[in-house]
Amino acid sequence: MSTPQVESVKLDELNCWRISHSGAELLVAQQGAQILSYQRAGEKPLIWLNDQAVFKHGKPVRAGVPVCWPWFGVFARNPQPVQAMLTSPEGAGSHGLVRAMDWQLQAIDSSTDDNLRIDFTLPEAEGKLPGWPHKVALKLSIILGDHLSVSLTTTNLGDDDVAISQALHSYFAVSDVRDVHVEGVAGLDYIETLENWEVRKQASELRFAGETDRIYKQVPAQLTIVDPAWKRRVRLTSSGANAAVIWNPWTDRAAQLSDMADDGWQRMLCIETANVMDDIVVLLPGAEHTLGVTIVSEPL
Repeated sequence: MSTPQVESVKLDELNCWRISHSGAELLVAQQGAQILSYQRAGEKPLIWLNDQAVFKHGKPVRAGVPVCWPWFGVFARNPQPVQAMLTSPEGAGSHGLVRAMDWQLQAIDSSTDDNLRIDFTLPEAEGKLPGWPHKVALKLSIILGDHLSVSLTTTNLGDDDVAISQALHSYFAVSDVRDVHVEGVAGLDYIETLENWEVRKQASELRFAGETDRIYKQVPAQLTIVDPAWKRRVRLTSSGANAAVIWNPWTDRAAQLSDMADDGWQRMLCIETANVMDDIVVLLPGAEHTLGVTIVSEPL
């Protein structure tokens, strides 16, 4: 069994850990319990570390795998049960409350299957989030081995139902988004958010020729990014979700983002494992739900 190498590092204002284990290197920040990068030895990166990302206290980082919780996207676009959870919806920001909060590193454990498990918790979720007074236990777990697995578990500790939307907002590194495609979406219905939120059907595999922001419904457990230039398939296996959000800002939108290079859109593709729209989670008292994704790179 290999011994993990754990190094504390600081990226500008943010405390992070660089963890090497089983031929892979992971960079994870305390803020947001956010994976910033992941790469296997001798291979191209799998998770995109944006070279223009800003690492400041209280500012969400545009890179890696941000955790969106207890709502996803624009607050007012969320279903009414999710909105009803917030006592003061005025000024509610996008993607929830926990991306820019410091989580607690609970454990780094390499005791099983030569995989390394890293657990974070957020004590503030137990009734101390601003405007969101519900008591839940929130845990993010990362499994590092010959694959990368990320899971977010929400447990309702209170006496009333809790409704959430959420996502693991994964930025994947690609050779050039114009040359990759996504398998597993053919025949699916999706919401085209760039065209009045119309519901459309995906005719074939997804290729990219412009800004993309789509919510796919009733997705299969497995989606695959095919990247011929890097000679690989990146297989994403999700659990606890029936939706996936696929996003790339393309030229005009990227130019408007202060924390992305004008050509940064070429090197990334977001496929977000998500509970959104009609796939929200309602937890009865004592119930729990786990949202997860496992990422494996295979040669073409």
